[in-house]
Amino acid sequence: MEKVVEVSDLAKSFKTKVKKAGLKESFKSLIHPVYKDVKAVQDISFSVEKGEILAFIGPNGAGKSTTIKMMTGILYPSHGTVNVLGLIPWKSRKKLSYKIGSVFGQKSQMWFHLPPEDSFHLMADIYELDRIDYRNKLTELVRRFQLESFMHQPVRKLSLGQRIRCEIAVSLIHSPEILFLDEPTIGLDVVVKNQIRDLIKDLNQRNQLTVFLTSHDVGDVEKLCRRVIVIDHGKLILHSTVNELKHAYLQTKILSLKLEDVYTPKIQGVTILKQKGTGLKLEVDTTQCSLQQIIDDIIKNTSIVDMMISETPMEEIIETIYNGS
Repeated sequence: MEKVVEVSDLAKSFKTKVKKAGLKESFKSLIHPVYKDVKAVQDISFSVEKGEILAFIGPNGAGKSTTIKMMTGILYPSHGTVNVLGLIPWKSRKKLSYKIGSVFGQKSQMWFHLPPEDSFHLMADIYELDRIDYRNKLTELVRRFQLESFMHQPVRKLSLGQRIRCEIAVSLIHSPEILFLDEPTIGLDVVVKNQIRDLIKDLNQRNQLTVFLTSHDVGDVEKLCRRVIVIDHGKLILHSTVNELKHAYLQTKILSLKLEDVYTPKIQGVTILKQKGTGLKLEVDTTQCSLQQIIDDIIKNTSIVDMMISETPMEEIIETIYNGS
């Protein structure tokens, strides 16, 4: 597969002023300030393939935004290299801007007091788009993102879901090859989240659009991405597929049962989470007891009326990785 992003031994440090306790020490620090180096990103390496949706996740302060700023040319690295679409971002920032798009869930690139249509026209001028090509592209995006009903309303009057749809659409007006998405579904309800995810997936499949996604929403990672990179304290702590991530950290399963008779399991590795009459909810540690073992034991003692097996939520898996367990 063609690699459109290559990051090698990338690092970024910032100098921050050390705050002193006490009035006397604080006064001294004004005259003779003391600084310390804070390592925001520490020697990380990875690549992104053309047409891939890659999840780049980590807790607040992990170094995600700093990494993206270096990948888009906003920041210079302390050392290391980045190659995006054959360009070094901080050396060819203007040229690169014509090839990439970005959406930041909490920051708007549209003018709040103007309707979305005006923001689209302004972005077309910024990117020096041909008028005919622009009109055709705008018509396609308005149709695909279902923007017709509010294209002439001021952005400040739009719902969050409507604004995010506009944000993604306007970032695609110049037909970028890579889209950087930072928390695109933050604050959205379940229905709108699924709509945004479907749009991202559709763009990726139809246009071979490469998507670099950061999100705290596990649903975004599970439903959109094949591969995931986890970063914490500036260090890359995990790099695997989403399926491998779930498999490696998935040591328990939840078994919800409706039985004909009351049953109490006495098998090592099986914990009762809830029991009410013939209803039973069990946690099964698959390193000590297989699902087949517990099901066989249940069948020996009673009949199963209904059964549901669920896995550990992705949130818990990622929290386990963050905690270094």
